[in-house]
Amino acid sequence: MNGLRSKVCRTIGPIVALVLTLSLQAADPSLLTLERLYGGEEFTSETFGPVRWLKRDRAYLILEDSSKPHDGKEIVSYDPESGKRTVLVTVDRLIPEGESRPLEVDDFQLSPDETRVLIFANSRRVWRRKTRGDYWILNLNGGKPLKLGGDAAASRMMFAKFSPAGDRVGYVYQNDIYVQDLNDMGIVRLTHDGSDTLINGTFDWVYEEEFDLRDGFRWSPDGLLVAFWQLDSAGVSMFHMINNTDSLYPTVSSIPYPKVGQVNSACRVGIVNSSGGPPLWLALPGDPRNHYVARLEWAGNSEEVVLQFLNRLQNTNRVMLGDARSGEVRTVFVDRDDTWVDVCDGFRWLDGGRRFLYVSERDGWRHAFRVSRSGDDVDLITPEPFDVLGIEGVDESTGWLYFIASPEEPGQRFLFRTRLDGGDKPRRVTPAGAAGTHSYALSPGAGWAFHTHSTFESPETVELIRLPGHETVRVLEDNRDLKMRVAALRRTPVEFFRVETEPGILLDGWSMKPPDFAPEKKYPALFYVYGEPGGQTVRDRWSRTYLWHLMLTQQGYLVISVDNRGTPAPRGRQWRHSIYGRVGILSSQDQAAAVRAILKKFPHVDGSRIGFWGWSGGGSMSLNMIFRYPDLVHTAMAVAPVSDQRYYDSIYQERYMGLPDTNPEGFKLGSPITFAHRLKGHLLLVHGTGDDNVHYQNTEALVNELIAHNKPFSMMAYPNRSHGIREGKNTTRHLFELLTRYLKDHLPPGPH
Repeated sequence: MNGLRSKVCRTIGPIVALVLTLSLQAADPSLLTLERLYGGEEFTSETFGPVRWLKRDRAYLILEDSSKPHDGKEIVSYDPESGKRTVLVTVDRLIPEGESRPLEVDDFQLSPDETRVLIFANSRRVWRRKTRGDYWILNLNGGKPLKLGGDAAASRMMFAKFSPAGDRVGYVYQNDIYVQDLNDMGIVRLTHDGSDTLINGTFDWVYEEEFDLRDGFRWSPDGLLVAFWQLDSAGVSMFHMINNTDSLYPTVSSIPYPKVGQVNSACRVGIVNSSGGPPLWLALPGDPRNHYVARLEWAGNSEEVVLQFLNRLQNTNRVMLGDARSGEVRTVFVDRDDTWVDVCDGFRWLDGGRRFLYVSERDGWRHAFRVSRSGDDVDLITPEPFDVLGIEGVDESTGWLYFIASPEEPGQRFLFRTRLDGGDKPRRVTPAGAAGTHSYALSPGAGWAFHTHSTFESPETVELIRLPGHETVRVLEDNRDLKMRVAALRRTPVEFFRVETEPGILLDGWSMKPPDFAPEKKYPALFYVYGEPGGQTVRDRWSRTYLWHLMLTQQGYLVISVDNRGTPAPRGRQWRHSIYGRVGILSSQDQAAAVRAILKKFPHVDGSRIGFWGWSGGGSMSLNMIFRYPDLVHTAMAVAPVSDQRYYDSIYQERYMGLPDTNPEGFKLGSPITFAHRLKGHLLLVHGTGDDNVHYQNTEALVNELIAHNKPFSMMAYPNRSHGIREGKNTTRHLFELLTRYLKDHLPPGPH
């Protein structure tokens, strides 16, 4: 068929050839088209969850579509051993008084005594996720759902959760924290100063984006106190975004957004009585605008909180205990680095609160440590020379720690376990020979886990397994139909490889070839790139982007991706931190060296047809490649790029680059805009004008620079779209049609 298309294209006009090509593709289920990829749901994965476990792991709860005439979800209980299914909350029980339709349930929580369920419905997106909406309480013993918060709080409540006794619910409304009694439905307001700039119990934009913090308050274990973050964004410069299309006259939305080197929100931690009263503020040291409270929890009791306290440079993380009665704080453990330290998401209290689990790179690898509450004893649990990528669970009853690692294949992920006392070598729990990416959600007792597995070319399978033996009890979602459709596509297997760019420096990559690949011919190569500390592209896992890349291979392209140094691969601290102060510099050098090494290693790569594309940091890298290496890279497509590192937010950019006052040369040389005058090839810029993350300002500034140097380029602005450029009818399809068309026009497909 490819031969027929080539012959047609040589003998008739390009428009007729295109029509014939599209008709041939439409008639052949083995060939992908943009219509198939983005015009419907043919290649959409099925998901599983959310899931909640009952006490003692005796059952798990999940939302499922109702089989009754009502449209809606019901809450179903499953026995993990037998699989027995019991409907805990029927769809009829989810119809409020006076209504004819059930609630559209987004999520749910079960009270600690398992007599009530808290239902989250009518959700609205706040920046990245749907975290604002309505909350309803339902007594499992009978009755209709009751709405919390009163009518004034409709669709505007956030992070509602039960007290430890299950008799009250705390929530955030308009940047203040409230508690509602579930017996008399009375409401107590715990904070009284919330405003557009004073934020209690949740976060400003940059904390949410870079520390992944949203829910900002914590019940004490005895339910008498509530600890919370307060951020004061007054004084933070406002970034304004203009919406020109949703009304007759433009509207402006403004957010406090601290760019590098600029004023941050002030942060402090308060503790307030859950019955009301003035808060007690912890006596945190230093300037509240130049430190970060990156994590906060109760310290295994109701007398102290534990917090992770970062300086502005983020090269020192102090684990502090704060007294809930006096407000005094003391440092019990310090994690330092010459570059940056990561926040510890594996923090757990052990041994009845006498020790805690901490993950650090202090010895050159990301390892797990057991630290005494006083900080005097620090014991290494995982001494082997490989990285612990995530703590999945702790089974103190048997003395095991479960974690994710991949000692030999940086692009894969497996479950391991080791003794909590460090007295044994880690053992792989994921079965030998099971390649790809494996993720796990362990039950509270660590006897069960939801196991999700995928590979580069095969979508996810979700199953319930029994630990520690990893026995499959039942498959919960196999994506069978999707796998069959993918398996029917014309393709060659992906190839993972390594190239040596300089003595001792090996970079990981993957390559996708055309289905009718002929090794004696030369093909254009499109490099898919990210290249920053926030992401790794060379992973053996399923991604929807794989299908677009596969479509390009069917049309005659090689698609290649390489991870440069500085990406978060499990290859040790030095690999990851070598990029410090040189984001955009070392990374682009590595990418260029990889292209040259690939041209030597793989003679089928056409050195006269090299392209790059990427999104966000990958967009920045694509710009760096075509600007810095104009004789090597001929076409680049940059989506939502940072053109000038000074335009990005303080927490991310300063973590990896330092401050602009102390590293001015690094910021200048790491920014693509500095080298825009070198452009020779074909460049496409794509950006959403409503991007609250990487501002459209980046593209406009770069446009000005390219115009100043009389450089031709192409550009597409998507009105009011955010960083993902997905809002609005037909947006995703339009975007990928644009990318595909530009690629064909400027990096012609097919072998030579």
